Amino acid sequence: MTQEYTERSVTADSEEPPGGSRVRSLLDRLRRSRGIWRRGIVLALFAVLFGLLMLLHASIPNTIGNLGSLVETFLPWFGVVIPLILILGLVRRSATALIALLLPAVVWVNSFGGLLTDKTDDSKGAGDLTVATHNVNADNPDPTRTAREIAASGVDVVALQELPNGAVPTYEKALAGTYRYHSVQGTVGLWSKYPLSGTEPVDIRLGWVRAMRSTVTTPKGPVAVYVAHLPSVRVKLHAGFTANQRDKSADALGEAIGHERLRRVVLLGDLNGTMNDRSLTAITAQMRSTQGAAGHGHGFSWPASFPMARIDQIMVKGIEPKSSWTLPETDSDHLPIAARVELG
Repeated sequence: MTQEYTERSVTADSEEPPGGSRVRSLLDRLRRSRGIWRRGIVLALFAVLFGLLMLLHASIPNTIGNLGSLVETFLPWFGVVIPLILILGLVRRSATALIALLLPAVVWVNSFGGLLTDKTDDSKGAGDLTVATHNVNADNPDPTRTAREIAASGVDVVALQELPNGAVPTYEKALAGTYRYHSVQGTVGLWSKYPLSGTEPVDIRLGWVRAMRSTVTTPKGPVAVYVAHLPSVRVKLHAGFTANQRDKSADALGEAIGHERLRRVVLLGDLNGTMNDRSLTAITAQMRSTQGAAGHGHGFSWPASFPMARIDQIMVKGIEPKSSWTLPETDSDHLPIAARVELG
């Protein structure tokens, strides 16, 4: 009887355990292997702090070098750090680090995951007005070619920024065949296939004209179109993110749009800031980004050679975005961007 019992025991132990037993066996080994929990504590702490930085970015003060706005400008790029933490966690065989990585991963996906999906409405007849905006660069070596490339895009309304006085006639001549109506105010201009009226500069508290407003009379009715080029920002070691003048101009532009009488409004321009930047709240709180609502990807527009941020914006109010995209590179340091919207 003893011999029979021993043989049966050996035979049973040599058989592979069922699926549930394998899982329990793996969990038992993980509990006994304390090293995978002890390793990578510093990496795990970094992952948690990194996740909290993304989650609480709005709490970063702007009082010191506009640090909050600087972080928010490049916030989408924080996602690049997540796979690096993952690789280091795997190399270190640290379960603690991999679990801690869930926090920044969830925060980033919740904030920017939607931008990775294609929200373009490709249905037949979607949209009835196509608009574009382009900072053509005051030092553009070939304004004629840039203007022709924009005209070849087929958009109905196009806004240009950073127009030097000497180059305005060149742009006017190159665009005349496509756009019957146009107006240049200071260093910004608007070209349209539909009539313009009520055109005037918009005071954005600069002392010179870098913004304008005009009524575009489309087949579906009037649309207020604003063109703006907000002041540039700089990152300086001794001063941080110098954006004070940009912020004041953004407030002034937001105030002008807030007082607009027409229900349908389009803003085209180089805002020198992203949709995440709290300093543009006076504008972003009342308008929708066409890229965020109907684009594919982040739609970065600057610098043209290696786009890292979308500081050129098409925003709408009382209008439904249908698609949004970047146009091919010109001789400017910005990419032109375009959108198709439905006026209803």
